[in-house]
This record gives sequence, structure tokens and C-alpha cells, in this order.
Amino acid sequence: MSNGIKVRVLSDDNAVNLDMALDMLTTIKENNEKGKRTVFIVPVGPMGQYPILAAMVNKFQISLKNVWFFNMDEYLISQDKRISPDNFLSFCKRMNDEFYSKVDENLIMPKEQRLFPTPGKEKEYDELLDELGGADVCYGGLGINGHIAFNEAAEEDDPITCEEFARLGTRILPITRETIAINGAAYLNGDIKSMPKWCITIGMKQILASKRIYLSMGAYWHPGILKRVLNEKPQPQIPATLLKNHSDVTFCIPEKTEKGMQIDYDIF
Repeated sequence: MSNGIKVRVLSDDNAVNLDMALDMLTTIKENNEKGKRTVFIVPVGPMGQYPILAAMVNKFQISLKNVWFFNMDEYLISQDKRISPDNFLSFCKRMNDEFYSKVDENLIMPKEQRLFPTPGKEKEYDELLDELGGADVCYGGLGINGHIAFNEAAEEDDPITCEEFARLGTRILPITRETIAINGAAYLNGDIKSMPKWCITIGMKQILASKRIYLSMGAYWHPGILKRVLNEKPQPQIPATLLKNHSDVTFCIPEKTEKGMQIDYDIF
């Protein structure tokens, strides 16, 4: 545990994916039994939990009719235009392919409850989430520079304070070079010039207002940034450090990530 952040270590990536899927399913089931809606902020990355969740929803016939998914973010091809939902990089497409299309039609939530931030409607996105009582859980991952959703890390000389960064809502912003590089390596075989340079993201305000926060991480580069998040003070230059000010945060990682964190790379 680090400043209120609980770290759960499981055997491998499959166990981590299953754990997140079970957490989502359990929360939905408990709320259904109480007659309550379920509101999640959800990511595209990690993705491994979605096919597992879909399979369990179908097997146990868990209705999603009173469930709302607010996706964290989406790529933009310009400062005001979302990427085509048919593009393989589109987060909307990946959600449809990996989750929505896999859930039985009699169980899946209506399309109007499968939400993505949209340029020009940022205020409406935040207001709807507020009207629904905020997120029961924010699920997500961790970017190489410590970003959550596309709340990109502030530059070292940026005077923005932690308090100001924590108040940022849904907005459009440029994607940092670090994020473009790591995503270009992962999805375009290193063709970083073809990666989108803009995004729209839910804000740190909405993430930090969630009742619980659950992040999983198992990429080969996660040990380095995770060690920074857990050991450095809250700062906009590593956005995930702001989670230390939240009362209920869980990081779920595989053993390989924990072992990687034990290596000391501080050569300066």
C-alpha cells in the first residue's frame, strides 16, 4: 500500500483480466439486486476484461439494462473531429468488437447508455455523469507518463498545481510525444507519424469523484512508471500520483510487474 493506494498482485495477465471482470460483474449484480443503477467510467486499454465480462454476463444472465458505461476517451483526427468509428484505432469500434457485440441482445444496455465524449459536448458529458450520481467505479490503466484516460502529464515547467489539475473536466487536448510513441509502437508497428495527434478525454475531476478507482497494468514498461507513481509526491507531471488523495484506489498487477519494480534503474 502507498498513501492509500492498495496494490493487488496476481499470478499473471489472465488473472488480472479476470479480477477486473469479476469486480465489474459483482458491482453490477449487487446494484441490480438493490434496484440501483450502475455507472462506470471504462477504458480502452486494458481490454482483456471485456470478453470475460461478456461471457459471464451471458452465462449468469446478468442484465445490463440499468448500467451506464462512460468511456474515458477517444482519438481525434483534428481538434474538433472524432476518428471514424469504423477505424481499427477507434475506441468506439474496439468496445463494440470486444464487448457490446458479445453480450446477448436481451441483456445489453441500450445504445444511449454506451457513452463516449464528443467534441462540442464536453459540458453535457460531465453534467450527465453528475446527474447520475457520478461513477460507482472508474476502471482504467496507466499511461507511460502516468496519465489516466488521456489526462496527459504536464510539462516539467508547467505551473499548474495539483488542485488545478484535479479540477480539469472533459476536454480536447494534444497527445504527448511519449504517448504517441508508445501507442504507435503497439498498434502501428512503430509508424508514429500515422498516429492521431489529438484526443478528447474525461477529466481528472470526474475520475477523482468516482466512489472507487480500479486500475490494472501489465505492459512490459509498466514497472518503471508504476514505481514512480507509488513513490513520488502528487504532481501534475505524473497524473496518477493524484490518486493518492482518493480514499479507495486499487492497482491490480501481475507478478512480472511487481518483479520489474524491484529493479533499480536510477543511474544518476
